[in-house]
Amino acid sequence: MANVRSNGRPEPEVIAQFLDGQSYSKGKLEEAFRTLRLDKPYAKPPKAQPSPFKAEDIDLLVREFEITRADAEKTLADADGKVVEAAQRLVGL
Repeated sequence: MANVRSNGRPEPEVIAQFLDGQSYSKGKLEEAFRTLRLDKPYAKPPKAQPSPFKAEDIDLLVREFEITRADAEKTLADADGKVVEAAQRLVGL
């Protein structure tokens, strides 16, 4: 069955030939795409776990060293939650 455009005329079936001898039909391609992607609901991203570290400690590292929150949390985790040790690791001492 041909798709109908807004002007009432049926949309022609498009078949393209490629140099390697392969071809595709627009209708079959759209149907395959719909069954693979469009008909399935999108998976929700997992919720971020709350950080076990103080927000003030993370904000201090982010602000002073201009790093991301994820990097600040990783550095704090490596330093067992000690802000001074985390700062020393970021400075390179």
